[in-house]
Amino acid sequence: MALVTPLSPEHDLETKALAEFFNETLGFCPNSVLTMQRRPAISKAFINLNKAVMANEGHVTSALKRMIAWVSSNATGCRYCQAHAIRAAERYGAEQEQLDNIWEYRTHPAFSDAERAALDFSLAASQVPNAVNADIKAELYKHWDEGEIVEMLGVISLFGYLNRWNDSMGTDIEDGAVESANEYLGKHGWEKGKHAGNTY
Repeated sequence: MALVTPLSPEHDLETKALAEFFNETLGFCPNSVLTMQRRPAISKAFINLNKAVMANEGHVTSALKRMIAWVSSNATGCRYCQAHAIRAAERYGAEQEQLDNIWEYRTHPAFSDAERAALDFSLAASQVPNAVNADIKAELYKHWDEGEIVEMLGVISLFGYLNRWNDSMGTDIEDGAVESANEYLGKHGWEKGKHAGNTY
């Protein structure tokens, strides 16, 4: 059981309308949002931030943003967010070879140098203490402009919030997310962990 029980999608109709965004990204409304709506101002602010962060205004693709989210979630250990991020990357057109080899992004030929720079940035920014340094900056500036770097850090920061929310909450993971995680991450030991629905 999660720390706090998710509410029905009908609980707050404004949240429900905004949450249609997730039907595109995931195919379902996440239990995290259904829990946040116990304070609708939080659920609505979160969804609007999510939409703003995931909007593409430069060359950072929707698929790369979700892979950035996965690297960030992997660094912090949130199984729930790992599953959601890999599912969204799949739905937004990440190459099959990238999905199959996300763990080896630093060396696998399916990833470009620009993508490696972005994913290294995600890994460094998600660590505690923070590991972003002059080398990370130099690699980013070889491939991305400042607006694109802001977009990337928006994703990393959004998932910093989500990683803490979902791991503290023990959010019950949805079947669709489990399916994607088992397909792409299972061979590396992914499991539901505290998100299995019977931890607390």
